[in-house]
Amino acid sequence: MTLDRLPLGQPARIAAVDWAGLDPVEGRRLRSLGLDTGARVQLAHRGIFGGGDPLAVEVGRMLVAIRRSHARAMQVEPMTADWA
Repeated sequence: MTLDRLPLGQPARIAAVDWAGLDPVEGRRLRSLGLDTGARVQLAHRGIFGGGDPLAVEVGRMLVAIRRSHARAMQVEPMTADWA
């Protein structure tokens, strides 16, 4: 499942990222925010305009906003709620 399809509040781990499908500059920004293979994430909010952009993603103690197209490039594995 891709990150953009993860149910709100469902903890998950990023299993793979299609870096080749992303702009290199955007890929570096996402990595610097902690969005890389192995990261624990949780989808907090979906935008209400323009197809649900942006998505608010919890990464550790941070809340970051990313585009749906970026989330679509990330494969996630759902985890149990006691992941923290």
